[in-house]
Amino acid sequence: MGKVAGNEVRPGMVIELNNQLWSVVKTQSVKPGKGGTYNQCELKNVMTGGKLNERFRASEAVDEVQLEKRDFQYLFANADMLTFMDNQSYDQIELEADFVGEDRVKFLQDGMKVIMQLHEGRPIGISLPQTVVLQIVEADPVTKGQTAASSYKTAILENGVRTQVPPFIETGTKVIVNTDDGSYIKRAE
Repeated sequence: MGKVAGNEVRPGMVIELNNQLWSVVKTQSVKPGKGGTYNQCELKNVMTGGKLNERFRASEAVDEVQLEKRDFQYLFANADMLTFMDNQSYDQIELEADFVGEDRVKFLQDGMKVIMQLHEGRPIGISLPQTVVLQIVEADPVTKGQTAASSYKTAILENGVRTQVPPFIETGTKVIVNTDDGSYIKRAE
């Protein structure tokens, strides 16, 4: 565990506060009319998911937790449990789907490589690849003459997620999609 100044706390860091681990979600530097600048931080409890807003002054020392990052492979889902394999030891672990997040679980694919963040051997976070290739299973037809604005149409991906795609994308086309928000990036080669 290392110490960082309160004004050096950034999103993505994991800090220890009141003997609990907190993930930094958002930060904003605030300069009030009177007094010194402080860092307003939105924190999320790693274990419970609870949120907390905290202020850190530049003079404060904050405990940054060093996480171990290891490569895992997604194997399969069984009800609400997801099974991953450690690529080094070949040990399998089961995690609840809520751990990954309801909106991100839909982008998991068999054999997908993910990065697991561990603290003292216990998983506390997971990172999916930035993009995935998915097939369009249903796409709205293009309406002729719709060129006044940027014309996108709704399409449904093979995982059930709806996204906006350009008019030339048709059913059966493979596309590259952002795993953070499900947005269309480009047609797959």
